[in-house]
Order: sequence, then C-alpha cells, then structure tokens
Amino acid sequence: MQSTYLVFPAPHQVEIWQEEMAPPGPGEVVCAAQKSLISIGTELYCLRGIFDPGTNWGEWVRYPFRPGYSMAARVVAVGEDVTTLREGDRVAAWVPHQEYFKAIPEHLYPIPDAISDEEATWMALATTTQLGVRRAGHVLGERVGVVGLGMLGQLVVQYLVLCGARQIIAIDPVASRLEMAKTHGATHTLAMPVQETFQPVREITAGRMLDVVYEITGHPQVLAQCLPLLHKLGRIVLLGDTPTPTQQHLGPGVVSESLAILGIHGTMTPEHPSEFCPWTRREVIALFFDYLLQGRMRVADLVTHKFTPAEAPQVYAALQRDRSSFIGVIFDWSRSNP
Repeated sequence: MQSTYLVFPAPHQVEIWQEEMAPPGPGEVVCAAQKSLISIGTELYCLRGIFDPGTNWGEWVRYPFRPGYSMAARVVAVGEDVTTLREGDRVAAWVPHQEYFKAIPEHLYPIPDAISDEEATWMALATTTQLGVRRAGHVLGERVGVVGLGMLGQLVVQYLVLCGARQIIAIDPVASRLEMAKTHGATHTLAMPVQETFQPVREITAGRMLDVVYEITGHPQVLAQCLPLLHKLGRIVLLGDTPTPTQQHLGPGVVSESLAILGIHGTMTPEHPSEFCPWTRREVIALFFDYLLQGRMRVADLVTHKFTPAEAPQVYAALQRDRSSFIGVIFDWSRSNP
C-alpha cells in the first residue's frame, strides 16, 4: 500500500512524498487519514527553521521533517491481539499529515459518533490549552487577558468561560479574530498591539489590572510587553514557545511585583495517571469531547479553510505570506480515503 505524506525537505520547502505502508503487525492497527489540522504557528516555525541552539525546537526539527500532529482517521486494518478497535472505527491521533499510518491502540482516541472528523482534529490543541488553563489555577471571578487569538487563543477563551472568568480581554491586531473570540465568550476585545493596551486594560478593570495573562503569540518581545498588564502576584502563562529565547526579555517587575511565569507544553500530559497528575492525555481529550457534545465548546466555526493535501505547497506559501485571515486550516484526505 502506497501512502502519501507531507514533508519539509529543508527550510522554506514543502513537498509531497510517498512511502510503502506495510500491513499491521501484532498489536497494531493501520489507519486511513480523514482530516488533519495544520497547527499554524508550530508548523510555520518548523518550516522557517530558525532556532536557538539547545532549544527543544532544534532537537525536534530535523530535515527532512514531517509536519503536523492532529489527525482524525479511520481504522482500515487490525493486527493480531487487537481487541479494543475494529475496522471502521473513527479515532483521533497525534500523527503528522499523512494518508495512512500504523499505531497501537493505546495511542488512539475514539471519536464519539456525534463529533465530526473536523471537530476531532482539534483534540491536540485542546489538550495543550486545557493543560495551560489547569496550570494557571483559576478561581471564579478572575480577570484574564488573552494575547494572540489564533488557534490556541480561541480555545483558551472558551476554557476561561468554563472556569468562570469575570472578564476575558482578547488582544490581537486582527479584528476578525477578535470577533470570533467574542462569539465564544470574550467580554472585551482590543484590536491593537499588546504594548498599547495598558491604559485600556486599566480602564476595563477599573484599575485592578489582570490576574492572569496568556501569552500565545510566541514572539520573543511579547513576554515583557504583557507583564505590565498584571497586578501584583499575577500569573503569566506562556502557551507560545518561542524558538529564539535568546531574544526574549523579562522586563521590569517580575521580582518586585512577585509575578509567576508558567510555561506550558502539550507533551506534559502523561499517558498514565499518577498521584501528581491524574489527568492523563486520554482523560483530557475525553473531557474536550464531552464539552463539544454538551455544546459548551465549539470548534466547527473555527475552521476557516479546507484544502486537499495536493495543495499543501500553495497552502504553506499563503500562510507564510499572511496568515491573519486563517484560523483553522484542514487538509481533507477523505477523497482518497472514502
């Protein structure tokens, strides 16, 4: 069986390659891709290829590099000793953009019937953002700022509504992103660079400033620009991992204001529960799916563009030129895998 996949052979290059897919071995299944979601910020960093030495980016991205990590698929073959899955089952998976893949059942997550393949592709980003919101330790009535209303920012806004935030201030220069955030629960929007938001945030909060700020852009200069928005003992959550931390500066106030900086990475969700972290990746994904089923979160309306995998070179070129009009970008593999 031939399987098509997307690859970055070198920085700024996007190609479509093929490989042979062998039948499943004992304990394995073969899955056919249905839909995969581009993680725009992460994948553009990987495509650009500019990383500080010693960062996780430099360790992870090795060319030729296979991008992507959020897939909705269908089981098409089952190996010996597999009892929890059967042909035809729909599953979500953390795998690159590819037509077919092999996996063990423990790394696949069943998709409820009422959830579409497109909605299920958001499970990886929903896991990362849910981890960030948990780490922030929210209590009822907090005032929160979200800086960067791309894919992660839109999910964070929805989780903050579930956490009972009193004010959710969405900050992004792109007005269409702010409108989307408002439909998902943002109470205030500021269409301006974050360094210009101190006075507006002060007015919105009646001088109290913010309990928590989520920095989701990943731009190295934005961390320092976010800190003045916090009151004393405030927390900043870094959901945007810059690939060039040597260009990142704290700015004044971290120590004198006793601010807490919380770094978040989606790989920190464990596969197995422990006394320190009972929320495994499987439980986190199941909760996200429950929120979708209950109508307490929405992601279908975050999908702004759909393409075939054959269009990948043009898609990434467009994202590199200007990604401001893109939020959820889906590759539809179902035409080749009906």
